[in-house]
Amino acid sequence: MIGLIHNELLKITGRWRSYIGFIGIAILMPLILWGFSYGGGEIHDEYAQELGDNFIVVGSIFNAFLATYIVMNAFWIHMPFLVALAAGDAVAAEGAAGTFRIILTRSTSRLKILFAKLFATWIYTAVLILFLAFMSLGIGTLWLGSGDLIVFDKGILILDQSEAWIRMALSFGLAILVMCVVATLCFMFSTMVNNGIGPIVGAIFLIVIGYIIMAIPIDMFEKMEPYIFVTYFDVWQQAFKDPIPWDRIIKSLSILVLYTAGFIGVSIAVFLQRDIKS
Repeated sequence: MIGLIHNELLKITGRWRSYIGFIGIAILMPLILWGFSYGGGEIHDEYAQELGDNFIVVGSIFNAFLATYIVMNAFWIHMPFLVALAAGDAVAAEGAAGTFRIILTRSTSRLKILFAKLFATWIYTAVLILFLAFMSLGIGTLWLGSGDLIVFDKGILILDQSEAWIRMALSFGLAILVMCVVATLCFMFSTMVNNGIGPIVGAIFLIVIGYIIMAIPIDMFEKMEPYIFVTYFDVWQQAFKDPIPWDRIIKSLSILVLYTAGFIGVSIAVFLQRDIKS
């Protein structure tokens, strides 16, 4: 199984589309950090104004932690697209290249081949999110420095540097799990077609529809929200609550796991019946 996953990772790294997300982050993050380094004073003033007369601000409250928190909130709507770029080709690329006739006639079971592709897709997704963490936190710490993290969310939460690292690690860990759901959704569509564009469009379309339903204040849509998987994509933000709402995190992850299991189930059903003669 490890050999199969290794082969699938080689296939992912051999597709130019797999590098778009990394290239985009590698270009955008230095630009964003450069902008923060020059415009951080304005953000510092806004936060200091929010703190009011209740706190004495010594030095700058703008650092790599705050920059990363802002970037995650701004980037989150776009990350599913970057993840889908590779997940869409996971199975569809084999069909487009006509290599299934060779792969699926070997002694290795279809189930092993499918799960090797899925695990490789998850690994790619995790590496992409970790790369974002490195570019935002790692490079950001060298560029902007570190310190306390101040978060405004129904109040003021001030996390010291050691606690901020723990919360950031938790948030990126949750982010990886959420993006793996997106990758699995796109992977499911990839098992149905022989073109990687279709799965990407299909996955992003469903996600956008979910966000639209959440944004429209209609009673019918509000009743639908608990059953839409997009509703739980913000679970990473729970890492910055005090105290951390573990019950809500567990509930959100449980629902996302159920959706992921459903996507995998459909993928298995489709892939096992896949026709390699035509």
